[in-house]
Amino acid sequence: MADRDQGDGRDGGRGAARPPHPTESGPRAVAARVLARVWGSEAFASAALDAELRRAPALDPRDVGLATELVYGVLRAQAALEARIAEFAAKSRWTTDPLVRAHVLMGAYSLCFLDRVPSFAAVSEAVDGAQAAGGPRVGAFANAVLRRLAAAVESGGRPPLASAVVASAPGWLRGALRRSLGRAAAEAFLSAGPVPPPTGLCVAPGEDRGAWLEALRAAAPTATFEAGRVSPAAIVARGAGDLRRLPGFGAAWIGQEEGAQALAFALGARPGEAVLDACSGRGNKSWILSRAVLPGGAVDAADLYPAKLSQLRAALGAPPVSAEGAGAEAGDAQGGGLGRAAASVRETYAVDWTVGAGDVPEGYDRVLVDAPCSGVGTLRRRPEIALRREADDLPRLADLQVAIARRAATRARDGGRLVFAVCSVLREECEAVAARLAAPADDGLGVRLEPAPFDAELARELAGGGDAFRLLPHVHGTDGYFAAMFVVRR
Repeated sequence: MADRDQGDGRDGGRGAARPPHPTESGPRAVAARVLARVWGSEAFASAALDAELRRAPALDPRDVGLATELVYGVLRAQAALEARIAEFAAKSRWTTDPLVRAHVLMGAYSLCFLDRVPSFAAVSEAVDGAQAAGGPRVGAFANAVLRRLAAAVESGGRPPLASAVVASAPGWLRGALRRSLGRAAAEAFLSAGPVPPPTGLCVAPGEDRGAWLEALRAAAPTATFEAGRVSPAAIVARGAGDLRRLPGFGAAWIGQEEGAQALAFALGARPGEAVLDACSGRGNKSWILSRAVLPGGAVDAADLYPAKLSQLRAALGAPPVSAEGAGAEAGDAQGGGLGRAAASVRETYAVDWTVGAGDVPEGYDRVLVDAPCSGVGTLRRRPEIALRREADDLPRLADLQVAIARRAATRARDGGRLVFAVCSVLREECEAVAARLAAPADDGLGVRLEPAPFDAELARELAGGGDAFRLLPHVHGTDGYFAAMFVVRR
C-alpha cells in the first residue's frame, strides 16, 4: 500500500530547484479563483474565466492558454482526478476549501495530462498555491500526495485524458447518452474537443462572409478565422480575444455559437413573413430572423425574463458597417453585439408560456421555440453542467418543454410552422418530447402539431430530408443540439 499524507520534500523527487512563488495574477492563481467560483457560487466557468483574465492583462498568450486548459481540464476530469488523489490520501478534508481543492486538482491534472509541464514544477506550483490558501499543514499534505502521484505517473505512464473525461461524467449522464447516441458515440461526445471550443461569429444575412473573413484577419493577424462548417453565416475564431474590439461587431456580425445559428436558419423564415421567437433570451436568434424576413416581414420576441428583453431592446439602433470600412468601427460594442439588425424586432413580450400566452398575438407564419433544457449539448463549453444536473431534472424539463411549445403553437396561424429546439442531445429532451408534441393532446388549446420535413435548405441537409436533426460536436464541430419541425393545425 502506498504511503499516505506524509512527506517533506518539495521537488517532486527530482532534486531540482523550485521555481518562483506564483503571483496572484499567474495562470494557476487565475485558474484557481475561477474553479473556486464555479464550485462555491455556481458561476459559469467561461464567464468567470473571462472576468479573471480581464483582471490580469499582463498574462502572455501562453499563460492565458495554460489557465484556460487548467480550468476546463479540471472540470472535465474532476471525478477521475479526485479518485486518483484518493489512492494516496487517507482523508478528503482538502476538498472543503475551494482554493485548496483547485490547486491540488490542478497539480494532479498537470502531472497526469500536461507533458509540457515538468513534474517538479507541477508539484511545486500546486504546493505553493495550496499552502497560500490553507496554511503549512495543507501545503505539506499537497506535497506528499502529489509527489506520490508524480511517482506513480512516472512509473505507469500518463492515462488517456479522454478516458478520464468519460469516467468523470456522472453515471446517470453516461447512461442517458448511451441510450440516446450509442456507447461509442456517447464516449466521443463526452471527450469531444477542442476544449475550450472556438468562438463563433455570425455574419448577418446579406453580408459577405468572405469579405469579413479578410477584414477580421487583417484586424487580428495573430488570431485565426475560418468559415464555419454548418452555418452559412458562421465564422469560427480562435485567439481573437475580446470580440468587441474587432471591426463590425454588433452591426455586421455578432458573437454566436455556430450550432445555435443553425437552429435559427432551420426555421426557414422568408421575406415578408411574421415570425415569433418564443424563447428569445437576449435576442441572438431574433437578430438572424429579423434580417431573414426582410423586406416586408417582422419578428417579435418573447421571453420569461423581462431583463433579457430589456437588453434586446437596448441593443436597437446601431449603425450598419461594411467590411470595406470596418477599421473605423473597431471597438463598437453597442448593445452587447446585437446592433442595428435587431431593429426589425417589432415587439417584445414578457410571457410565461406555462401559464398562458399573455399579450402575444396570433397569426404568425413561423414560431421558434428554443426551449429551456438541461444544456447537456454545451458540455465541452460549460463542463460545470455535468456537476449540477441530476437524472431527476429530465422529466421535469421535458414537461416544461412540452408546455411551452404547445402554448407557443397557439400563436401560429393554421398551416404555420414551428421549430422545437433544445441545446441537448438526450433522447428524453429530444425525440421523446417531439413525440409528445405530435401526439393528440386533450389540453383545450385547439392546436395539433404535425411533424413535417424542414423547408430550409440547411435543415433539409442536416435532417436528410426528415423532420428532425441532431448536431454533435464530434460530428459537426458545433455544440450539441436537437431540432424538430412541425406544421400547426387549428
